[in-house]
Amino acid sequence: MSRAVSLTGMLARAGFDDAERDADLLCSSFLAAVYDDADAAGRTALVSALGRAADPDRALLALVRLGEADGVDGARLAEIFATDGPERERVIAVLGASQALGDWLISHPTDVEIVASARVDGIGVGATAPAVRARMLAAVGADPQAEAPVASGTAATGVLDEMRRAYRRILLAIATEDLTSTDPQTVLPAVSATLAHLASASLEAALALARAEIGDRAGQVRLAVLGMGKTGGQELNYISDVDVIYVAEPADGVEEGEALRTGAKLAGTMARMCSMPAHEPPLWEVDAALRPEGKNGPLVRTLDSHVSYYERWAKTWEFQALLKARHVAGDAELSSAYLEATRPMVWDAVGRENFVEDAQAMRRRVEAHVPVAETERQIKLGRGGLRDVEFTVQLLQLVHGRVDETIRSANTLEALSALSAAGYVGRDHAAELAGCYRFLRVLEHRVQLARLRRTHLMPTGADDLRRLARAARVPVEGGDGIESRWRATRRQVRRLHEELFYRPLLPATARLSADDASLDAPAAGARLRAIGYRDPEGATRHIKALTEGVSRRASIQRQLLPVMLGWFGEGSDPDGALLAFRKLSDTLGSTYWYLKLLRDSGAAADRLAHLLSASGYVAENLARLTDAIAWLDDDADLAPRSPEVLAGHMDAMLVRRHEAKAAASAIRFLRRRELTRGAIRDVLETVPVSTCREVISPAADMALHGALRVATYEANTKRGLDRAPSAFLVVAMGRLGGEEIGYASDADVMFVHEPVAGADPQVANEWAAEVAGSITSLLGTMSSEPQLQVDAALRPEGKQGPMVRTLDSYAKYYQRWALGWERQALLRARVACGDDELAARFADLIAPHRYPQEGIETTELRELRRIKARVESERLPRGVPATHHLKLGRGGLSDVEWTAQLLQLQHAGRYEALRVTGTREALLAARDEGLLSGSDADRLIEAWELATRLRNAIVLATGRVRGQRVDVLPEERQSLSAVSRLLGYEPGHAVDLEEDWLRAARRARAVMERVFYG
Repeated sequence: MSRAVSLTGMLARAGFDDAERDADLLCSSFLAAVYDDADAAGRTALVSALGRAADPDRALLALVRLGEADGVDGARLAEIFATDGPERERVIAVLGASQALGDWLISHPTDVEIVASARVDGIGVGATAPAVRARMLAAVGADPQAEAPVASGTAATGVLDEMRRAYRRILLAIATEDLTSTDPQTVLPAVSATLAHLASASLEAALALARAEIGDRAGQVRLAVLGMGKTGGQELNYISDVDVIYVAEPADGVEEGEALRTGAKLAGTMARMCSMPAHEPPLWEVDAALRPEGKNGPLVRTLDSHVSYYERWAKTWEFQALLKARHVAGDAELSSAYLEATRPMVWDAVGRENFVEDAQAMRRRVEAHVPVAETERQIKLGRGGLRDVEFTVQLLQLVHGRVDETIRSANTLEALSALSAAGYVGRDHAAELAGCYRFLRVLEHRVQLARLRRTHLMPTGADDLRRLARAARVPVEGGDGIESRWRATRRQVRRLHEELFYRPLLPATARLSADDASLDAPAAGARLRAIGYRDPEGATRHIKALTEGVSRRASIQRQLLPVMLGWFGEGSDPDGALLAFRKLSDTLGSTYWYLKLLRDSGAAADRLAHLLSASGYVAENLARLTDAIAWLDDDADLAPRSPEVLAGHMDAMLVRRHEAKAAASAIRFLRRRELTRGAIRDVLETVPVSTCREVISPAADMALHGALRVATYEANTKRGLDRAPSAFLVVAMGRLGGEEIGYASDADVMFVHEPVAGADPQVANEWAAEVAGSITSLLGTMSSEPQLQVDAALRPEGKQGPMVRTLDSYAKYYQRWALGWERQALLRARVACGDDELAARFADLIAPHRYPQEGIETTELRELRRIKARVESERLPRGVPATHHLKLGRGGLSDVEWTAQLLQLQHAGRYEALRVTGTREALLAARDEGLLSGSDADRLIEAWELATRLRNAIVLATGRVRGQRVDVLPEERQSLSAVSRLLGYEPGHAVDLEEDWLRAARRARAVMERVFYG
């Protein structure tokens, strides 16, 4: 009793649940004779070894039963357990992890030797298929060298039981090595492959038995058995239906109908040998449901019948299933003929209409049919389960495999590795997916081994989860740990599945012909010409430069280019787009993220192709600002930045730069970045007019603010000043003041300063002049970053007046000398940056002049009309039709803006709603106040918005930001087509844009002549 008591404590500490019972078992079983009272160390080692089992209590109970079993070699069993070595570890591991295998050993105690050595007749994990086949055929007394092996007896003579015992013994050897592996995930592929070899060999043995059962009739038919699913992929589970397809051909001189009837009998008998009741338990079901027409079709068909079905009737999923077809039993030559006939169909199936969409829909259907009660427990079929990995791999294989034979493996892990090596899957994604797949397969194996039942469900009980964790050697503690890891793995698999399985490139690639997908030079040239490339030879040279070689970069570009070439061809300049893409790839191809982004992103590749083919401006900016390509994957990155965010970015850049030139470059770089952001969004969204207010104008304000900061610092440093001698203000004028500037606009400004108390006025004036000049210089001089020409011509006295004035000087000038056009210019005055107090005082100063209470006098009105007429007659460039100049032409920006501004001068003194700097806002306010009819306001706004969008679209299409042509609607067809495509017009409808503009301008001009000229 004292011995049992001491054992109880030891067992409890070792992890046994029923320590009292287990202590009695140890004391009363054959193990008591192995360890006497004096051998405390041996007893401790045994308890420790049992404690390492997946289920220590189950292992001990099974061991005691095994010791009491009839026919057991007690001395040999005692010998195994008297030594702390690998033999004992193997027996305990099997007994603790699998109740079913423990029961097998108790009923077949001599098989303990198989467990002790993890081999049966030299066969175990890693055994070759021929070796396993020979062993299984020997079990039924058939000659492995025979063309059609025949068993030495039938089921009635006990040969069937011999086959099943041979199967179980090999299965026991495989399971032993698997369960004692320190890293089950590493040994998993070899385990699954050996299980597949065992299934194939068992089918061969069952077929030999079937031949013996039906006798001489078996010679009437050649029967080939092809493994499908996991059997075909050599990645079988411990307990799984074995999916097969049968192909039959008549033997010489036999009528086809008779041969098929015999073939069906032979196939059916073979399947029964695997699953029918007998003394020894069945192996598994043989499932032929993947055959043509499924369960409604004939069990066996001739090769021609198979081919005819696949050519005429097969659905997408059937070609996906054929990807894993492999000879497993019967006539190997017939299997080879079947594979040779069907393999091309597998790889050509991707060309079927909606192939990718059908495959994706099938995955969703499989998921939808999972019973609700099993949804959160399914290792195989549920979200984030094995099917997600397998469907992902198979779809990528089917889409790309027609032109790349290296990725055609039927084995999931081998295929995933090949997809990664060829660049179709990122190395990190492939490693993640493979790791998750191995983990899930190990879980599946362990839950099946427990009772040798076909299941794919995670257990829910805490004890079962704990046993599973220990059997799978998962380095987590307890049931909660393995369940947490399982759920994390599911989330990881689902994320990767959705990223890879739903890639937009897949359906686009699938829609290509095999020639188009291959990028073969002659075929590529013809295709390029057909889809609109003007220089197919030059394009072919670019393609060769991008794709030649064996680098990963070239491999990924071979995937991308077939689709992107088509996307380039949909744009207005496919040749320019391909050249721009080559330049980008030459710059970025070796970076880790660029090609990966284009391959894996849901939108980036399509968007990049569209941008490069539609916009020379964007293409040039992306070449200089390559990081912007990463924005294409996330709409949030393309959203306009707020002034506060822009200011924060600028501060972060300037705080690290203390030299004016470097600081100016940083400011202009930030402006380029925001213009690029706006341009990308414009091209993707048909050039909305809102970009002027949301992106382009704030970017100019930011640049002016940064330049003022740098200029102030430089002027103070130059003079040795601790503080500025004057408050300074930059006032935005013109279209900048209205927040309406486009990509090609200058920044119209005025500079205001006010000496601080105690400052020398002369010093303050000189300091302010230097700051104003520096701002203009910093932003307007040539450099690698785009210029922003700062124009102060709208200041008092124009270019003849001083660059900067004091507030008092402005007050005196406007009080005494301001002309009507100068008051008109003040309507758009808006503080861009500078001293807040000075800004408020300046706004108060100019308010009476731009919003006169009594409106404007007749003489001022007459003068404004005269100036407008003069602008129309003198400033319109020669040779440009007045109907096509977007700014100065009839119905253009100038007409609409002068009309709006006249209404403001006449009525803003009385109507506060008119006190705005924006043209559209002023027209809407005039309409709301009854100063302009609704139809007149609509026509003016329509023309103004279209002209604004056209000016931006011309810059975006051509890349030109300087010169008079940016204000002229193109007459040349190709240029007009490029602009029209940016504005959302369909290809071939450029003339519609021209007609729309002429109509809008004509209507706006009519309103302008009536409202402005009276």
